[in-house]
Amino acid sequence: MKKYIYPFSIILIVIIAYNFPSYFTEINGVKFSKFIIPILQVIMLGMGSTITEEDFMAIVKTPKLVLIGLVAQFMIMPLLGFGLTKLFDFPPEIAAGVVLIGCSPSGLASNVMAMLAKANLALSICITTMATLLAPILTPLLMKTLGGELIEIKFLSMVWDMTKIVILPVVLGVLANRFFPVLMAKIKNILPYFSMVGIGFIIIIVTASGQKSLETVGGLLLLAVFIHNVGGYLLGYFSAKLLKLKEKDARAIALEVGMQNGGLASALANEMGKLATVGLASAIFGPMMNISGSLLASWWGSKETKD
Repeated sequence: MKKYIYPFSIILIVIIAYNFPSYFTEINGVKFSKFIIPILQVIMLGMGSTITEEDFMAIVKTPKLVLIGLVAQFMIMPLLGFGLTKLFDFPPEIAAGVVLIGCSPSGLASNVMAMLAKANLALSICITTMATLLAPILTPLLMKTLGGELIEIKFLSMVWDMTKIVILPVVLGVLANRFFPVLMAKIKNILPYFSMVGIGFIIIIVTASGQKSLETVGGLLLLAVFIHNVGGYLLGYFSAKLLKLKEKDARAIALEVGMQNGGLASALANEMGKLATVGLASAIFGPMMNISGSLLASWWGSKETKD
């Protein structure tokens, strides 16, 4: 049950934030949303510090698998999100948030779930790394293509936002790990806990900020996000199986496709000045994917693969 404590704790606090939003938006005139970007930058720096030369060597050794995972990542979730906006007919900014979470890369949570699921962990890490590095170009491009009719997407502005949120901190993390390994080894022990608290903080801020919008579309948005998340697992897994990949590889790709970087999507929504609307889907997606991912990983982990 320990692995479910974090997501259920977030859900409990989100319920409190929904009912008492004024306590979770600002204090003494200082808006909590100002801390979203710095928090995410520290999290991405931590991710960069975990990237090693072996990770890139693994990409060289299995380029086909990584390419399949990346294509699945940046095709299935964006198109599925776009389709869900047509099905549910959300207000434009809420719909744009569904598309945005679909266009975001996978996060570190998928690597943890891959390990628990007895999936190909090396492949999972490679896909996460490459998806994160490609996201500053692919996410704005996909948003412009699929979400441009919903809200105004400033392509170059979004590229820069993602560069400062993702690329710069990741590169700094890689360099810090290379030149200050002893210091980073100590910091790495703290970073996972900071990441958990930081993501929880972001989810709570978005929930409180978007409380009025949630009152009108909360139930339908919850259903849409659930379909998006579970659909990602299913389509990712069976796409891999259709290409005759091994069970461990299919599990890794399923988790990479179904689990998105909700914190990044929230940060981008905040940079657009639309945290209370565009950021809602990602705030729901985060806790939901942690629970569903844990359940799926536990089920897979109890079954031996034929590989």
